[in-house]
Amino acid sequence: MKVDRLVSIIMILLDKERIGAQELADMFEVSPRTIYRDIDTINIAGIPVCSTSGVGGGFEIMQKYKIDRKVFSTADLSAILMGLSSLSNMIRGDELVNALAKVKSFIPADRAKDIELKANQICIDLSPWMGNRSIQPYLEIIKTALQESKLLSFEYVAHNGNKTTRTVEPYQLVLKSSHWYLQGYCYKRNDFRLFRLSRISNLQMETETFTPRDFPKPQLEFDDILATMQIKIKIRIHKSIMDRVLDYCPYEDFSPDGDEYYIVSFPFIENEYHYDILFSFGDKCECLEPLHIRTEMKRRIHDIATIYES
Repeated sequence: MKVDRLVSIIMILLDKERIGAQELADMFEVSPRTIYRDIDTINIAGIPVCSTSGVGGGFEIMQKYKIDRKVFSTADLSAILMGLSSLSNMIRGDELVNALAKVKSFIPADRAKDIELKANQICIDLSPWMGNRSIQPYLEIIKTALQESKLLSFEYVAHNGNKTTRTVEPYQLVLKSSHWYLQGYCYKRNDFRLFRLSRISNLQMETETFTPRDFPKPQLEFDDILATMQIKIKIRIHKSIMDRVLDYCPYEDFSPDGDEYYIVSFPFIENEYHYDILFSFGDKCECLEPLHIRTEMKRRIHDIATIYES
């Protein structure tokens, strides 16, 4: 992980007089370009690292500079501990344990209690309440494959139910809206794809390695696209599902309708996903308008009822 690598590089630079970019790259199994970016980050953080070119050159912390434990503020240390602790709930490994230990070594005794209090003020638990428990071991396999540049093979179920076998170069793990995804280059499609982990089965890390290629970041922001596709529909909901509906729209879009109900201006796109959202509210939700969506809801309800008539 990057935080662990940065802390480790600082420790190495404090211990060695000088070390080359390629040696650091080999040590952490990353590219020299990544090491140069890390050094820039360390410099920005206030630790002066200078470089010397030529034979015997490399990186070193500026002579006579002594790292001050106070270089990290209480807020800095609290934020780092909070992030590492939250990540360790889902992705376990020696590197996270080591990073936590190293960060804690920077905490002065007189600030330990205050920093621990602030680090515990926000708890981020990424593990699921229930559901697909295979994701945790899959995260470990993917993390190892990312570090060792090894191919992954698995079976993948598309949204329409079709199952295919894939071989993928892994490049990035993505957590988006409580769901984990794998960004990788798919040999079946000859292109980069984003795979949802809950749709993956029989995940295997192959012995074959690959040479990493430049990869585009996945498209994760859809605000502009949604703005052109979304409409607002009017639904009437029972107060018992208010907390669920609040996941999709703000409280300002709710208007009381008697003591038990609310009228809600609800964001909607005319596709299967959004119809399924409405149906997930069950008999606690009624679509009032527009008429054509209300009519489509009635048609789908009739089709469901027909299944149970036989």
